[in-house]
Amino acid sequence: MPTAPALVPLFLCVLGSVGGVYKQWIPDTNFENATNWDKGSVPCGSDQAVFPAQGKVAVYVGLVHTLAGLSLPVDGEFVLAPGAGFSIRVGQDPGCGAGGTTQFKDVESLKWFDPDLWSAASSVDDFQKGSYLFFVHEESVPCQYDDVLFRDASSFRVDVSGNTNTVPVKSVKVLGQRFESNSEFSQYLTSSLGKLQFHGSSSIKVEGSSCTDVTGCECGNSANHERICANVACSQQLDCKKPLRPVGHCCDVCGTIMDIQFSGSFNLDSYRQRLQHLFLALPKYKSVQLAASKVSKTQKMLGIIPYQSTHEIQVVLLDQNTGSEAGMLSEALARDILKDVHDQGAHLGIESADFRASSGATGSDVSGLGDGDVAGIVLGVLALVVFSVLLVVAYRKGLLPRMPRLPRLPSFSSWKKDSGEVGELGGPIDHGFDNPMFEKPHALPEISGLYGAESLNGITLTHSGVHFVNPVYDETDFTCLEKL
Repeated sequence: MPTAPALVPLFLCVLGSVGGVYKQWIPDTNFENATNWDKGSVPCGSDQAVFPAQGKVAVYVGLVHTLAGLSLPVDGEFVLAPGAGFSIRVGQDPGCGAGGTTQFKDVESLKWFDPDLWSAASSVDDFQKGSYLFFVHEESVPCQYDDVLFRDASSFRVDVSGNTNTVPVKSVKVLGQRFESNSEFSQYLTSSLGKLQFHGSSSIKVEGSSCTDVTGCECGNSANHERICANVACSQQLDCKKPLRPVGHCCDVCGTIMDIQFSGSFNLDSYRQRLQHLFLALPKYKSVQLAASKVSKTQKMLGIIPYQSTHEIQVVLLDQNTGSEAGMLSEALARDILKDVHDQGAHLGIESADFRASSGATGSDVSGLGDGDVAGIVLGVLALVVFSVLLVVAYRKGLLPRMPRLPRLPSFSSWKKDSGEVGELGGPIDHGFDNPMFEKPHALPEISGLYGAESLNGITLTHSGVHFVNPVYDETDFTCLEKL
């Protein structure tokens, strides 16, 4: 198998097509590939080449090989290039040494949903140049709009088992033959060679369609996220303060993640190229690695309560710095991109943008309150509202002692009366009217006994108050009525 450096192409290029990219399967089952043999070398004239008896494999043979012996599996197949073949040698091969038994490695464990077994490029030529693309782990595996390539002069065996019955892709190219319709590829899968190359609980479905949304399309591998991550080994130690995990990625990283909200006029492919030419082409950012894609993200109220799912553009920025400098260069690039968004975002179809850095910094720090400050304010207001509601409920249920009533403030009319005779400014004072029965006895006609000394005999003092006989009425009349 290929060595680790060949399996994990780093972030050397950012360009790619919105309609999909090319994903190429890295391992093979070629006879001439030394990594396919247990001794790390291709069997020679003094060796016995042994294939596992119960193994199922199609082996591509590109040359003529002379061997001391050959043990074949029960179910296997050789794919011979023109002029290729085998011959058996009797006796020792002077150029091979003492010879021995060389075992072909087991290839049953090679899985479609292993991100390390794929490389990505924006064109077929870029694979030859080594201009590989970087994606998060979910997108490192072929997406629904990607063209899948298996190298022309090679064979392979891959387990396509997934969490769904089918694994959709745009097209598949095997041994130089390109399949763009599912009917043609289904026939290939039923052939003896197709059964040896593809196996597992799921099947590849060639849909032949490209992404027609200029704002980008989701990869479509989220249903197999756990299966993908089961094949990924993450670093256990990171140098940054607050490691981040991008959407669709399996591991925490030291770097910066940008979240971009967009409108219908946004073009993901054009924006990728803009980032490439304006920023990644600069000498100071030559070591920064960038991936940009459309992702589905769950919005959370106060960062806790999920309430809706939206699409946004995720830009992942990583650099090669370590120690205290880990992620700092990618953060500087994120600030430059954010400034470009503020200046030109309206023309690019970008409504808003923000970033989160593994240093703990955010894009909101540039303009004012950070996400933590805003969340703290909102939580404080919410807590105050909840406390007020609980206080009212407790008071109404009698759980709290009733507060003494405050003294009633004097009304305006009583204040007016007590403040003296105050009328309208510059106008006459209203004295009201006189009671003809009280306060002015001289204004009444003199009635014998009404105000005389004998009237005082009608006043009675008791413990409960002072009572008097109303002089208007005649007590005698009431006495007569009683007798009646």
